[in-house]
Amino acid sequence: MGKDYYRILGISKNSTDDDIKKAYRKLALKYHPDKNKSAEAEERFKEVAEAYEVLSDKKKRDVYDSYGEEGLKGGGSSPFGNDGFTYTFHGDPRATFAQFFGNTNPFQYFAFPQDFFGYDDDMEGQGHPFGSVFQFTTNVSSGGGCGNSRVQQDPPIEHDIYIALEDIASGCTKTMRITRKVLRNGRLEKEDKMLTIHVKPGWKAGTKVTFPKEGDHCPNKIPADVVFTIRDKPHPLFKRDGSDLKHTARVTLKHALCGCVVTVPLLGGGQMALDFSEDVISPDTTKRIPRHGLPFPKEPSRRGDLVVNFDIGFPDGISTRQKKILSEILP
Repeated sequence: MGKDYYRILGISKNSTDDDIKKAYRKLALKYHPDKNKSAEAEERFKEVAEAYEVLSDKKKRDVYDSYGEEGLKGGGSSPFGNDGFTYTFHGDPRATFAQFFGNTNPFQYFAFPQDFFGYDDDMEGQGHPFGSVFQFTTNVSSGGGCGNSRVQQDPPIEHDIYIALEDIASGCTKTMRITRKVLRNGRLEKEDKMLTIHVKPGWKAGTKVTFPKEGDHCPNKIPADVVFTIRDKPHPLFKRDGSDLKHTARVTLKHALCGCVVTVPLLGGGQMALDFSEDVISPDTTKRIPRHGLPFPKEPSRRGDLVVNFDIGFPDGISTRQKKILSEILP
């Protein structure tokens, strides 16, 4: 029996999107391994991330409700796993957590425990007047915090920001709201400031964007630099390899041997048909579709390729009669 994502989140099948978000928020904070050191925390943290990713996405939820976990992963009633739709959890619950909350590990940055980066129940980086907004607390000063007599700059404050491959392909703008301390009239007060990141087409994962001296403004301290590191948001269909994109297409053993037309999705929408009617698809077959990858960072007019690999589905078993027929016709 497949996983019961509703049971994992502790909600009913008629739960609303808000119910799903609230359940994930509660359980993700409860089982985050940096906070919860119990033996089961790591696995529960991963389970609730996978359940949230499925139930918060309308298409995934519809497929799951109709076909269950097996249908999501290419099984189910349809011979192609529900008209070619497949989903496998990317395996990184911290990425899901970071996308939801705006940071991989908020517990490290609790300058004000009563405020979780200023988040309230309706924020989560969506539906906000500033658009795509994430908020971070900058107060991670070392050396005793604000007020040291020796003037020095605090170490950089680093945050990961997860960008969808579609946004990497076209470029985008992300607005980040930081909360820092500033000195006003002899008192340290909290201040929000908006930082804008212009993500250029094709930027590589690991690209760093630095905002000099945007950290806490404290007496006898040089404010820290705030550094954002671009990370790839896990994608259900593609993985990045430099400027190339990789996609794994699932085909049955029958179609791999007898020929078929494989429909391959394209980043940003659309599909491309690959004709294998005269060819055998083997486990090491690779098809390269030119110029359907990501832009080259230094030459955005050029693009990488879409590289298609194949996952051949073997039957769980065959009858004695089928074995006899195959042994007679196969080389």
